Amino acid sequence: MDQFIEIRRKLHEIPETGFEEVQTQRYLLDFIENLNCDFLELRTWRTGILVRLRGTMPEKTIGYRTDMDALPIKEETGLPFASKHEGKMHACGHDFHMSIALGVLAFFAKNQPKNHLVFIFQPAEEGPGGAKPLLESAEFEDFRPDEIYALHIAPEYQVGQIATREGLLFANTAELFISFKGLSGHAAYPHLANDMVVAASQFVGQIQTIISRNVDPMDAAVITVGKITGGDVQNVIAGSALLEGTIRTAKKETMELIWTRLKALARGMEEAFQCEVEFLPGSAYLEVYNHASETKQFVEFVKQEFPDAYVEASAAMTGEDFGYFLDEIPGMMFWLGVDSPYGLHHAKLDPKEEAIPFAISVLTGFLKR
Repeated sequence: MDQFIEIRRKLHEIPETGFEEVQTQRYLLDFIENLNCDFLELRTWRTGILVRLRGTMPEKTIGYRTDMDALPIKEETGLPFASKHEGKMHACGHDFHMSIALGVLAFFAKNQPKNHLVFIFQPAEEGPGGAKPLLESAEFEDFRPDEIYALHIAPEYQVGQIATREGLLFANTAELFISFKGLSGHAAYPHLANDMVVAASQFVGQIQTIISRNVDPMDAAVITVGKITGGDVQNVIAGSALLEGTIRTAKKETMELIWTRLKALARGMEEAFQCEVEFLPGSAYLEVYNHASETKQFVEFVKQEFPDAYVEASAAMTGEDFGYFLDEIPGMMFWLGVDSPYGLHHAKLDPKEEAIPFAISVLTGFLKR
């Protein structure tokens, strides 16, 4: 079995959620330290890791970023190397991402690159968001690259396929947590209470008019409320409720418009239901916007070296905090085909492991140019 497929399986067994990746960090550090490379420099940041390989004739520093964290999902794959951490699973492929990064790092630890290479093992991509605080850290500033790259597995593409595009690849995203506080009371006396289940339900319907009536029809945008909680007993009017959801937009300006309208509608709900509506903190990610020059170089390389691999990607409304890196540093991200019948964040996600050596081959070839 390929060494890095075995590593992926080990990592798959020990999933940890954002900023809790202690065992994962230790596993990665053990591997990196055992490379015994005399041109390797190492830093840790919280539960993340930064590695710099000094180049022989450096003209620039090239960064490669991988995420590390898992999701709070109970695994249902039935794999012999399934999660050993109850209620947690690598259901977004970050075990793949890390094993690929280690494979590329190991290659260059034996074959010293021309340019400096920086490998960034970033925690908390799924939440609460590790990219932004990492970018602001002294550790990152020590190793700051001149350009940066990353990948994400894609269940809908075949193994051996690479998909990307110039410009927008992933959307702007924001988590939505809205608290409603009113006055509870006996179900027999609704006129003496302020029903927050009714208020929250009305608000869910109202916010859909933002998409249909406030956002330009030519601008992609989605507001989804995925969870509503409220009330405790069937015969008591609920004095509180909580909405949880997500906003996704293709443009930053559209995200700003949606927040403005949400707050305006919330003020109206407060007046109509004599209640308090509060927006609670949540993660927000910038769009992943691939820079033209770096994307063109990567696509040309793939077309030349792997003629059947390249697929022109469409922009997706998924979110990724790699967008914060691309907001400061030129670079790009691409989809790696893994051919799984189940999608990202699914409890039965089972990507094909043949994609791991293929991705290592693509990245080592591209980064050693």
